[in-house]
Amino acid sequence: MPPPSLTASILQPLRHARFRQLWMANLLSNLGSRMQAFAAAWQIASLSQSPQLTALVQTATWAPMLLFALPAGALADTLHRPTLLFRSNAVMAVAAVAMALLAYGGRQPVPALLLLTFVMGAGMAFTMPAWQASMSSLVPLHEVESAATLNNLSYNLAALAGPALGGVLFQLSGAGPLYLFNAVSFSALLWIYRQWRPAGTPRPAMPGAGNHAANNDNVGSRGMASALRISCASPRYRSLLMYAMGIFFVSAAFAALLPLLHPDAGTYGSLMGALGAGAVVAAVVLPAVRRRAVKRMVLAGGLGVYGAMLAMLGHAASQPLRLLLVLIGGVAWSAIVTTLNGAAQKAFPDAVRARTLSVHILAIAAGQTVGSAAWGMLAARCGIVPALTAAGTATLACAALVACSNDFLEAV
Repeated sequence: MPPPSLTASILQPLRHARFRQLWMANLLSNLGSRMQAFAAAWQIASLSQSPQLTALVQTATWAPMLLFALPAGALADTLHRPTLLFRSNAVMAVAAVAMALLAYGGRQPVPALLLLTFVMGAGMAFTMPAWQASMSSLVPLHEVESAATLNNLSYNLAALAGPALGGVLFQLSGAGPLYLFNAVSFSALLWIYRQWRPAGTPRPAMPGAGNHAANNDNVGSRGMASALRISCASPRYRSLLMYAMGIFFVSAAFAALLPLLHPDAGTYGSLMGALGAGAVVAAVVLPAVRRRAVKRMVLAGGLGVYGAMLAMLGHAASQPLRLLLVLIGGVAWSAIVTTLNGAAQKAFPDAVRARTLSVHILAIAAGQTVGSAAWGMLAARCGIVPALTAAGTATLACAALVACSNDFLEAV
């Protein structure tokens, strides 16, 4: 950890030109992705009226990460990362165009929407390790946590505007414009990746390479095996992975079941926007909190607040109260995600950062994929409100476990 004098402000990473360009382009892409996710979830919820099928939207989004995170990490540590990012984002843009064509053609079969959502998730699976490793390598080590917070802020600014705007556009003109906007939103990122030429110098060797035997692994099984080997060699990183898997399992109920809790697209969009608004507020609040509390307690506090929100959400009697609950939950969710991601990004050197981050993403994807399906099945059997209450209780239990654990975040 850097001394307090080197603690970076949240805006400090934006002084670096390449980071700033990518952050702004990613904000536009995130806005398109949030609008597309809103449209797909609402379409499937309204077409099927089934908790299990609606929850499958989240499963289709995260299952590709479960399948492809390890090879994606190995590729990101072996290939020129901007080239890999260009190709994966191009795949997502093509899938968005296909979804728009289906919508404008008046054909919106649930299986096709789920399949294209899976393709989008596959593109994201190959994007995330390379993206996180690239962004964290563009700033000094003491700015990595601020960079992670800024990246989360970008996502949540889009999460604030995307569903709210998507709800209005969906009611006016249907899903087609939302899917088309998502396709166009990739253009700035694609341009930057295209201009980002290979540096022509080899990646630096990882210190202690003899212990890990991982620096010269080829793409394929050796690269994936090295990702697991390096990650599992650290007891604290193993703890981080286990907690991330459990946290995303219990929290998956929110995104999986929210489309079924409310009667119209506008209400659903406003609640999703409130979650993003809370995360935007968190970008201002969290730096002061982090200066006063250890990371473990920041994570435990976020989990406690988020769990309370989940448990209370289904019982809230009015829409303003639900909006307030979700707004507070958004602050808590930002604390959870940025704490976990910041610890994962600083755990290993750049030479193997992407492949170790891929194991972190794999753990998150496993929790989110299985959790979405499990909460959907529970909601189909017991009802949406009891399922949300159970998820909130489980999240509170996770908060207690984190609070009582060793400081696995501080020294990862």
